[in-house]
Amino acid sequence: MVNKLRYFYKYLFLCLGLFVFNLTLLHAQQTEAQDSIVIQNARIIIGDGTIIESGSLHFENGEIIQVSVTELQPLGALVLDAAGKTIIPALIDGHSHLGYQGREDWGSHNYGPENLIDNLEQYAYYGFSAVFSAGSDAPGAVEAVEASRQSGEFFGARLLYAAGMAPPGEGPNNQFLTHALAVEETFGETILYGLETPNQARKQVQAAATKGISFIKIWVDDRGGSQSKLEPEIYRAVIDEANNLGLKVFVHQQFASDMPGLLNAGAHGFLHGRIGSGFDIEVANQVGLSGAFVVPNWGLAELRQEAIGEDRFLNDIFDVEAMKGLTTENSQRLLNVQRLESVESELRESFSFLLQAGVDIVLGTDAGAVPDHPFGYTGHRELEIYVRLGMTPMQAIIAATSSAAKHLGLEDYGQLKPGFSADVVILNQNPLEDIRNTRAIEKVFLRGEEIDRAALRRKWQP
Repeated sequence: MVNKLRYFYKYLFLCLGLFVFNLTLLHAQQTEAQDSIVIQNARIIIGDGTIIESGSLHFENGEIIQVSVTELQPLGALVLDAAGKTIIPALIDGHSHLGYQGREDWGSHNYGPENLIDNLEQYAYYGFSAVFSAGSDAPGAVEAVEASRQSGEFFGARLLYAAGMAPPGEGPNNQFLTHALAVEETFGETILYGLETPNQARKQVQAAATKGISFIKIWVDDRGGSQSKLEPEIYRAVIDEANNLGLKVFVHQQFASDMPGLLNAGAHGFLHGRIGSGFDIEVANQVGLSGAFVVPNWGLAELRQEAIGEDRFLNDIFDVEAMKGLTTENSQRLLNVQRLESVESELRESFSFLLQAGVDIVLGTDAGAVPDHPFGYTGHRELEIYVRLGMTPMQAIIAATSSAAKHLGLEDYGQLKPGFSADVVILNQNPLEDIRNTRAIEKVFLRGEEIDRAALRRKWQP
């Protein structure tokens, strides 16, 4: 009898063990299924100018595995039917200033991990996978936030940043300069590297490189006579030393006439195109031959005239109080801005010079540099301006995806191809028919994880 009971208990324990094993296996299979996703029957805009009118995209564990014109059904994958929809690579903003714009106001008092994370989540909400913050960041703060993002503590856009360099105590616009210096003092870190002589400028570049910073942003602008303009002998030393160390130098310049000298020195790109008066085919050809990029950066001036607070695409994520100054209650903002045709014609002509010369146009917004120029939202609006002034929708999408990734060194971003990061935006409408359809966001995936856009809206507008 005792032996029978012993065998019974052994059998019972064996059954329980098999039951637990099967539950564990089932959980693992379910987890794997969540990590493996196929989007079928979608129009696929690759990001390099090519398109699949109806195809499938499979990604797993954060990486794109296969893109095909045929139906894909890998074992265990979650299948999403996207018939009638379009998928594009997540967008990239090649010029912003993170940390200063909060949900209620703008200023250095907002700068810190919590607000930086909020900014990056807002970018993700609008379908952005990465953002370059140009010369106004405390390195320790942004690196800690980026490390938190990489470890999965929050889901947001990837953060890249630059060391800012200009004559001592200068660089950003006079309002922004005060706040950047305040952040520098609060965090006890160098944000703005003062440049005094060519030899000293080389040492400043070396100091930035020692900290692991990959990008240098220089200001070549006297701010209407209120600051000192960086001398050519100094910016040539900065660019030369950066090239020696494998760093890229991006430029905020004052006029198109500043560009030839900077190109001769080896600048890698321009964060303000200064396109218009003074920008001619000779300058465009020189940019094209050099391989440098241009960020047109038109929205910063244009959108401040508009009642953007009455745009549902923006006010969905802000409370009414925060939007008050951005509506027609503010007499400086209009629902329908009248544009001078003479100015529009000048911009279209000079923009066409860049396109004819084969210059890489990169999406950049300067979001966060001044109050009320919102992250993410302004990127979609910038693309609308590009198309209005002469780009095709496909060219605009390339500017916001593969071109931006190329110049920011994001080798596996910006395209929907095997081996690339699974940063995917599903749109309910076709942006090639109307670039404003980049707003028609149904889902956003970053590194294969779906961003809970509804939860973000609830957090931001309870």
